[in-house]
Amino acid sequence: MKMPIKIGDKVKVEYVGTLDDGTVFDSTERHGEPLEFEVGAGQVLKGFEDAIIGMEKGEEKEIRLEPKDAYGEHKDELVQVIAKEQIPSIECPEIGMMLIVDLPSGLQLPAMITDVAEDTITIDFNHPLAGKALNFRIKILDVSS
Repeated sequence: MKMPIKIGDKVKVEYVGTLDDGTVFDSTERHGEPLEFEVGAGQVLKGFEDAIIGMEKGEEKEIRLEPKDAYGEHKDELVQVIAKEQIPSIECPEIGMMLIVDLPSGLQLPAMITDVAEDTITIDFNHPLAGKALNFRIKILDVSS
């Protein structure tokens, strides 16, 4: 009996996510277990969710999400240059280092150091995958209503 995936279903999937150059940025193998989520609950990227609606148990598919359907476009206004003394807790800042920045509102945002100069640090608040198209190979392992 065919049961196409619909909103509200609980699904179990295996996936491999790659960038256009073939770099694997995420996979269920890396996590050691399948991804389980409720379709329509906003627990995964909307483009990923939209792609599995209508699929069935055992089905496999390859999809490509453009940046707008993934983590959005890279926004230059989210890149800021700050004085090193504004982050006294970091003695040796390095490019690629991740920080958690406390905002006045109480929110915490992850940011990546993208440049280190003598007196300044450049930090990027964009998601590391912002501006990138994401490719997924998806296999539906299980579906339940």
